[in-house]
Amino acid sequence: MIRIRATAALLIGLTGLAGCHETSTRHLDPIPPRTLSLMAKAGMSPADPILIRAYKKESEMEVWKRGPDGRYALLKTYPVCRWSGQLGPKVKEGDRQTVEGFYTITPGQMNPNSSYYLSFDTGFPNEFDRANGRTGSYLMVHGTCSSMGCFAMTDQTISEIYALAREAFAGGQRSFQFQALPFRMNAQNLATFRNDPNMPFWKNLKEGSDIFEVTGQEPQVGVCGLRYSFGGPEIATNPCAPVIDPAVAAKQAADERRVAELAAGVAAKRLVYKDGGQNPVFSTNFAPPAEEAALPYSAKEYSQRDLGTVSRPDALVGGPQEIAATAGGPVAARR
Repeated sequence: MIRIRATAALLIGLTGLAGCHETSTRHLDPIPPRTLSLMAKAGMSPADPILIRAYKKESEMEVWKRGPDGRYALLKTYPVCRWSGQLGPKVKEGDRQTVEGFYTITPGQMNPNSSYYLSFDTGFPNEFDRANGRTGSYLMVHGTCSSMGCFAMTDQTISEIYALAREAFAGGQRSFQFQALPFRMNAQNLATFRNDPNMPFWKNLKEGSDIFEVTGQEPQVGVCGLRYSFGGPEIATNPCAPVIDPAVAAKQAADERRVAELAAGVAAKRLVYKDGGQNPVFSTNFAPPAEEAALPYSAKEYSQRDLGTVSRPDALVGGPQEIAATAGGPVAARR
C-alpha cells in the first residue's frame, strides 16, 4: 500500500505531456481482477517488470511480464482501436505515421492528465530516429479511438495498461521497452511484403524481435550508423559489434530459409491504407469467429464499448488495398 501511494504521488506531480491539466484519479484505477488472476496463475505479481509490443497490421498490443523464471511471458493481448498512416516508420512531423521502432518508456513519460483519458509518450524521436533525420513529437499510446500518429486504445484498455505500468514502476522497474512493429515478424508476412520499400528497415527491427522471442529477455538497443544494433550489455560501449546468441542466429537462418520457400509461391504485395486501420472487433459489421477462443480477447466485450470520437471513420471502410509489388519496379493496383 505504501508503494502504491508513493507511485500515486509521483504520477500526480508529473507535468501533462498532452492535453488538459485537470486533476483526476483515473490514473490510480486498480488492475482489473481478471488480469490479476492471469498473473497469479502464471506466478507473477503486479510489481514484476513489463514489456509492451504493438503490431500495426494486426492492430494488436501485447503486455508481457517477467515471470518467476526470469523470462518475459505474454500476459495479455489487447485490440488497438486506431492507428494512422501506412505501414512503415514515422519520418517527419505531420505525416500521420504511427511510430515503428524500439522505445524506452520512463515514469516521466506517463501522463495522468491526458485529454485522451490516459497516455504515455513513446519517446519518439529516439537516438535512431534522430540519426535518420526523423522529426515529430508527442507520439503517444492513449485512450479515445482517434489517431494522428498515435496508437489509440479504448479508455478501458489504456486504463488497464497504465495500471500495469504504474505497478511495475512501483515495484522498481526504472523503464520498460516498447516495441512498435509493422506486423508480426513471421515468415508469411516477410515473404508477402518482401518487395516493400520498407523491408530493409523491417528486417533490422526483426533482429531485435528475434532476440526477445528466443531469449525471453529485453534486447539491449543501440545505434550503429543509421541502423539499430541489438545484443547484450556490450551494446552500451560498442554498438557496432553486437554479440549474437547462437540460438538467435539459428532462428534467423531458419526464418530466411522459410521466407525463401514461401516466396516461390506467394505473390509479393504492399498494403495501402487510406489512413491507418483498427482491429476488426471495433467494426459494427464484425462477425466473431465461431469459437471465441480463436481470438486472444473477447470480441463482444470490445465491440460494445463506447469508442468516443473515431478519427476519420471513412478511411477505415473496406480496409487496406492490396498492391502487387515487383522487385525494384513500380507498383500496380490489383484489379
